[in-house]
Amino acid sequence: MSGREAVATAHWRRLDGEGSDRCTLSRVAQGWIMVGHAHWRDEGCDTTLSYDIRCAPDWRSLSADVAGERGGRPLSMRIEATPMGWRMDDVLQPGTEDCSDLDLSFTPATNLMPIRRLGAFAGDELRVAAAWLMPDLDCVARLDQIYTRLPDGRVHYASAGFAADLDLHGSGFTTLYPGLWQGWVDDA
Repeated sequence: MSGREAVATAHWRRLDGEGSDRCTLSRVAQGWIMVGHAHWRDEGCDTTLSYDIRCAPDWRSLSADVAGERGGRPLSMRIEATPMGWRMDDVLQPGTEDCSDLDLSFTPATNLMPIRRLGAFAGDELRVAAAWLMPDLDCVARLDQIYTRLPDGRVHYASAGFAADLDLHGSGFTTLYPGLWQGWVDDA
């Protein structure tokens, strides 16, 4: 067997265009892994990607493999944390040396890691620097993010020029990312 214990599977559809995403969270001996598949259409270009995101037991992002097609062209990348910063296909990405999280711009799955580290009480706040895979999928840049627990159990997310109140499932996966994603979660 693979040594994976599935915890939950999230299913999302895009609200800002055509697209969907499905991601399964599993416990593994070394921490956590999320395995997903996303498809979307942007400006007439179809993109289909599979992704594996590995996290430490404390929900720190470790690495991700992303593969698929964009506009009929094959695409494959490995993104990993190193002591000097995040590397994308062995190329160090400038400005990522203190980034503790990885944010894949094409999926809400990567909000899970900081949400799982966020305190449980209303008003608890977590400020993180994320290594953000840019929407054009060609580089990783620093993105400062703030997660704040709200009294009703939702989480307020804020980054440069963007803010939203996220609805959550007990697993930590988002079920509503206003204007961008909506979905549901199946427990394993």
